[in-house]
Amino acid sequence: MREYIIVTDTFCDMSMSYCEQHGIEVMNATYTIEGKDYKTNAPDSLTCKQFYDELRAGKQAQTAQVNIEDLTACFERIAASGKDVFYFSFSSALSGSYQTSTIAAADVMEKYPDCKIFAVDSLCASMGEGLMLEYCRRLRDRGLSLDELKERAEADRQKFCHFFTVDDLGHLHRGGRVSKLTAVVGGALGIKPVLHVNENGQLIAYGKVRGRKASFSAMVDSMAKVYEPSDMPVYISHSDVYEDAEYLADLLRDRFGELDILIGDIGPTIGSHVGPGTMALFCFGKDRGV
Repeated sequence: MREYIIVTDTFCDMSMSYCEQHGIEVMNATYTIEGKDYKTNAPDSLTCKQFYDELRAGKQAQTAQVNIEDLTACFERIAASGKDVFYFSFSSALSGSYQTSTIAAADVMEKYPDCKIFAVDSLCASMGEGLMLEYCRRLRDRGLSLDELKERAEADRQKFCHFFTVDDLGHLHRGGRVSKLTAVVGGALGIKPVLHVNENGQLIAYGKVRGRKASFSAMVDSMAKVYEPSDMPVYISHSDVYEDAEYLADLLRDRFGELDILIGDIGPTIGSHVGPGTMALFCFGKDRGV
């Protein structure tokens, strides 16, 4: 069985130390603020706090998907080393990264016909994609072949459940997720949307509550409908509101008992679209229903 390398993209919001520890390669995307381009995880990239301080100061950020030249170079380097590639991307409903990866994979396999490159659409976002990464990493470490890993990943990707709430509806409005009227009225009334990533990988609002802490409780209620206890951890990601993340973790422990919970940052590529104050909860469940 040929050795293979797991490759993913920076939209998974997993730390570089985690990826380096487990031999996972991460493709960096680009974000732009005030006309200046940054590569995520590059030495000159903003820290999460610096990035969200810029947004709080009224600056707007834009993002670009992983480019095909970088993907092709990564795949070709791995192929030249005699290894195969398992690449899984940010949801195709939210980015063109998956489609780009299939083109890059086909080009490299034509040049290296002995190499196998599988590109899988995670249908996930942020640390939901990160949770799927951890799932795939465990399967790899248990000895699954590349073909077996692809089959399991595609069969089980609907089990990675995502629940979000945002502090400022204006960022979702700019991204086309809510209307301007909803953003203005919701902000005035303290209305907080509760969102999830559905079976098609789309970010969908499915409820709304009044008050920030009520939105956290609503996420926990949603998780209770789908959660299936297993050896998989529960992930929480946040955009520069660590105290709120700890509060949400306490709600989870009160509801479910002791859990293996990892708290991480929402990086600039996701944060550009959801803004500071966003909270997200991810678990392994029976399906993505809410």
